[in-house]
Amino acid sequence: MAQEEDNCKQSYEESWPPVRGDYQVGDPNAGVAVVTLASSLFPKGAAIVGPCRTENLGVEKIVANVISNCNIRFLILCGVESKGHLPGNTILALHKNGIDEQGRIIGSNGAIPFIQNLPLEAIARFQSQVKLIDCIGLEDMVQIEELITRYNCLANPYPAKPFPVIKRKAALPTVVFEKGDMFFGAGVFMDTAAWLVREEGNAEANAEG
Repeated sequence: MAQEEDNCKQSYEESWPPVRGDYQVGDPNAGVAVVTLASSLFPKGAAIVGPCRTENLGVEKIVANVISNCNIRFLILCGVESKGHLPGNTILALHKNGIDEQGRIIGSNGAIPFIQNLPLEAIARFQSQVKLIDCIGLEDMVQIEELITRYNCLANPYPAKPFPVIKRKAALPTVVFEKGDMFFGAGVFMDTAAWLVREEGNAEANAEG
């Protein structure tokens, strides 16, 4: 277990969180994340803090950022709900019930509570990795920071590797310009087999077409 914890606490500063959004990153090794719903609150002490105003893409971003950091074991929901969208209610429903075959979050009262960009495995990991602390409506910064401190003391890293759901683009393969078999003049050659053109003295080949 000690080795697993050490592995979880490496290299988060540069690579995490993977999804951009309206949030502030604190200590990536902290065990608590905070969602302030429609309230503009940024308490200290958590791994990440930010609002969530939508019951679909906003919820997806939270799940993606949380499960990609196995240190996070508690998710505090606080602040006031976004009317109509009800992201707080939706996060609670997602954690408790998951989604149906159409991607609809079961039990959510939000207007459009659908998960479209996350696999079922990501939802299951979210349900397993974190415990939700339902403080919806709470906006007192002192009380919220007390909760963060309390649950940070209770958190131990999830005993598995981070769960990345964002696919990074693979690096393009390097193409080596061997020998030009067609000469255009002015020092320009073409390798017709690789469909590459290069100027004499230029170490880099440029693809054409």
